[in-house]
Formats: sequence, C-alpha cells, structure tokens
Amino acid sequence: MLKRILTAAVGLAAMSAGALAQGYPTRPITMIVPFAAGGPTDVIARIVGDHMSRTLGQQVVVENVAGAGGTTGIIRGAQAAPDGYTIMMGHMGTHGAAPALYPGLKYDPAKSFDPIGLAAGTPIVIVARKDFPAADFKGFLDYAKQNDSKLNQAQAGVGSVSHSTGVLFNSVVGIKPTLVAYRGTGPALNDLMSGQVDFMTDQIVNVAPQISGGTIKAYAIATPERSPALPDVPTTKEAGLPGYEVSAWNAVFAPKGLPKDINAKLVEALRAALADSTTRKRLVDLGGVVPDASGQGPEALQKLVESEVARWTPVLKGAGAGN
Repeated sequence: MLKRILTAAVGLAAMSAGALAQGYPTRPITMIVPFAAGGPTDVIARIVGDHMSRTLGQQVVVENVAGAGGTTGIIRGAQAAPDGYTIMMGHMGTHGAAPALYPGLKYDPAKSFDPIGLAAGTPIVIVARKDFPAADFKGFLDYAKQNDSKLNQAQAGVGSVSHSTGVLFNSVVGIKPTLVAYRGTGPALNDLMSGQVDFMTDQIVNVAPQISGGTIKAYAIATPERSPALPDVPTTKEAGLPGYEVSAWNAVFAPKGLPKDINAKLVEALRAALADSTTRKRLVDLGGVVPDASGQGPEALQKLVESEVARWTPVLKGAGAGN
C-alpha cells in the first residue's frame, strides 16, 4: 500500500513539473546582474535580455545586486528557487576568479548552477597614460621590466576585472609594479588620464572612448584577433606577448535543479538573441565578442567555468589574493 502511495506521489510530482514547464513563463523573469547599473555586464544583460523577452513572451527584468566583487548577487541567485523565474548574468570574476579571492565563498561556480550559455566577451586592453615613454607594446614591455618598481598600476578594487587581469598580466610578464586600488573603474581611469598612475588593464567597453579621444594610450588588446572597435590596436600575440589572452566574458546561469524543459526554453531564447543581427551589432559596437554557435551552449559554458577557475586560482593565490 505504502509503495503505491509513494509511486502515485512521484507520478503527480512529475506531472506537476511537466505542466509547469509547458506553461513557462507565465510571469516576468528576473535576471540578476551582480554589478551596478551602467557597467559592461549590466549593458550586455539588458541587450540580451531585451531579445530574450520577445522570444519567451514575458519581460526579462534586470535587477542590479552589487557587492563583494559581484558575489553578493550571484549568492542570491544561487539560493533562488530553480523555477526559471530567477536567472543571473555571471562573468569572469564571479565564476572564475571568485574562489581564489573569497575563500569562504557560498557557492561553487562549477556545481551550484545550471549553465544556460555564454552571452558575450569583453576583451581586455592594456592602456597607459598618454605620455608613457614607449612608442609600442614591445617598448612598453621593455620599459616595464626595467622599471617595474617605479610603476603604479591602477585597478578598480579587489575582485574587479582590472584587478584580476592586471595580476595575470604581471605574472605573465614577470613584473611587480605598485598596485593602486580605487573604488571603481571611473576614479581609476580619471587618475590614468591625469597621469597620476602609469597603466592598467581593463575591458574595452570602459576604455575605448578614452583611447579614441587620445586621453590614454592603448598598447595591445588581449584577443586572438583585432577588435572592430579598435582596429588600429594590435593583439598581444602580434605585439609579442601570446601568453596573455583574456576576456571578461559574460554568461547566463540559473539556480541548480532547473526542470529540463525550462532550461531548454532559456537556452533557445539566448541562442535566438545571439543570432539576431541587431542584437549582435549592439554587442559588437560595444567592443564585445559574440561567441559562435559551438561556444554558446550549456556544455561549452560548463567547460569554460571549470577552465577559468583552474586558470585564475593559482595566479591570484600566488599574488596573495584572498589571504
């Protein structure tokens, strides 16, 4: 008798989950962005979410939950009900660098989420004050190696993209400049433009206007190919540093345990957004790199997260991060 009751209960639960998935979504979906409004991750989330809303037939509403290098918002997302009504836009910091920076992190980037797909990458550019004494990237590297103890490197705070990618750059080049931490990218860039600090590494979205305006100098972009947004800036490989290729990628995640049908609808909505020519143009105009079809799906994203955690952990811990 007990066995029949349990079997019936399991069957009803399965039917209920199936019905939920078939009707999904019936109300707006919250996409948590773990950074302040107006930043690169926020802008990418709004562009992608706008098209996903049309595919899903319900509004994707962005909620900015900033704090602790993005981990505050991602923790909230990880703890949400896995019903498809809360998703999040994670990125290189929250799902790659965070375990090394926050030893007590309340989520595992590779195990606490159902990956939906990669949205876009934002390449890293190596920039310096406009009067930095080097004509090209080779000259910059030579100067940095000979004068690293005299150089000040700006970064937007522990856990920021400029912090993590800057530490990686120093590790690859073999230099130890003085790290100057700011409370955000804006103040760091202001001091770079005024010549108070010497150089930094940051996302193309943040620095392209200043590069185009001539208020800072760009030496190289850390991508395999040049960016249409900065076509005159050589890649790190062309410029002589092939070991430094890095992107502040952004990707959509859901809490662990999402029903398969709901997962499939979200994956398809993201794929449709990235296939749309207008959406792609908006992302590319920002300097973003849109992944090809093979790099968009959940499987590719899961592999990316695992490889990024493995990449960032030794680099950041070796620099004393998280201690």
